[in-house]
Amino acid sequence: MTTQTIRFLWRGAVREIDDAPATRTVLQHLRETELCTGTKEGCAEGDCGACTVVVGELDEAGKLALKAVNACIQFLPTLDSRALFTVEDLRGADGALHPVQQALVDCHGSQCGFCTPGFVMSLWALYHAHPNDAGPPSRDEIATAISGNLCRCTGYRPIVDAAERMFDYPQPSFDRAAIEASLAQLRRTQTFEYRATDASDASVYRAPVTRAEFARLRAANPNARLLAGSTDIGLWVTKQFRDLGDILFIGNVDELKRIERDAQHLTIGAAASLEDAYAALTADYPELAELWTRFASRPIRNAGTIGGNVANGSPIGDSMPALIALNAELVLQHGDKTRTVPLDAFYLAYQKTALTAGEFVAAIRVPRPSADLRFRTYKVSKRYDQDISAVCAAFAIRLDGAHRVTDARIAFGGMAATPKRASNAEAALTGCDWTEASVRAAMAALDSDFQPLTDMRASSAYRAKVARNVLLRFYLETRADAPLALAEVNAFAYGAHASVSEEQP
Repeated sequence: MTTQTIRFLWRGAVREIDDAPATRTVLQHLRETELCTGTKEGCAEGDCGACTVVVGELDEAGKLALKAVNACIQFLPTLDSRALFTVEDLRGADGALHPVQQALVDCHGSQCGFCTPGFVMSLWALYHAHPNDAGPPSRDEIATAISGNLCRCTGYRPIVDAAERMFDYPQPSFDRAAIEASLAQLRRTQTFEYRATDASDASVYRAPVTRAEFARLRAANPNARLLAGSTDIGLWVTKQFRDLGDILFIGNVDELKRIERDAQHLTIGAAASLEDAYAALTADYPELAELWTRFASRPIRNAGTIGGNVANGSPIGDSMPALIALNAELVLQHGDKTRTVPLDAFYLAYQKTALTAGEFVAAIRVPRPSADLRFRTYKVSKRYDQDISAVCAAFAIRLDGAHRVTDARIAFGGMAATPKRASNAEAALTGCDWTEASVRAAMAALDSDFQPLTDMRASSAYRAKVARNVLLRFYLETRADAPLALAEVNAFAYGAHASVSEEQP
């Protein structure tokens, strides 16, 4: 049986690996094989950020894209054809600290030091993404960049101070062109197929580069585990110690990462990262800006994909309520045949979807905004950043010229075994004037739509009350006589994503 070696760029040289299990994590390889212990292991589930590294890959145009990710849940074969940067790599040839590191020293941004390497790498990614002539990033941008890094000692104020100061130091050399040239030579033109030479791991890892080949392999191997950002599947290995069997990786298929617009739809490829997907969605729907910022953390959004989040079918997935409310549909593919399914018909039961054997989610298609649409999303959780929702709600209504509701779509996460529409509440609103009286009737109807569970995140009664209250809040923000702009209703700083417009639809 043929196999290939894992090849990636690290410290200016190509590293080749052929003996690691397909589910060995990048963190395990760094600490146990390379003995590079600057990258720390904390939670082993992508929450604490102590393991943050930066991965560089070429986009379709051949340009280098740098993304901070969690090494603890990234499998080693996913580094193939990419570049890896770790905290040990930042010191200059003359021994000088990188400006990110020097700023943290000068601002006293490190105490016990355990979390510091992760902060360094998140800020290093920000350093290279932020234009040099644009001045320091805003505190909102900094907070977003380090939202996946937890500090228990120093606190964030001196770390944010360091992020603002890091551009004041002499800029070190960073040869993007040389890295792009090296990665171009490593780039695969055909399916990468890997089997560890260690006989104890018999699984096969395949990473096709075209959509047609991905579809063929998926149809031929319906039991293979589909892998995208491993932000969920990675935990199956690190926490549940599961054997994944054969793996089919979608992350090398550029065609499935594309995001396209026409007059009717925004079409997002299933392999597009959550960060890129939310950037595109928020350009059309600025009401999603807060949800974008609060969805997990930057490293998770850099790795995770919109298709994986949707196909996972979690009842608490934050993407689905908004997409359901916007009447999104999925493009499903089996072999060379495709079909479309409304997202609200995709979830059949807990962790069960309409996918057939050998089929996969190829794209998400979202209608473009219109002037008669009023739309909002609300995430309610114990923490503002990086927390699982107790309730995630999305509301979309269409109004005619007389402010009568002609169509209502209301969807919730965390209220049922699947992301689910509130059909009775929708019926209570449709055909009625957009008034507090009609909204109060819809609030009462929610009790017949959902009987939520009690768990560690919230009680059933709390969830039911929150669901009613956010519907009332939606009305108060969009009523005809005294609507509120987005910037007026966000309790936290608005504008962490500078490209997002605050204009109302």
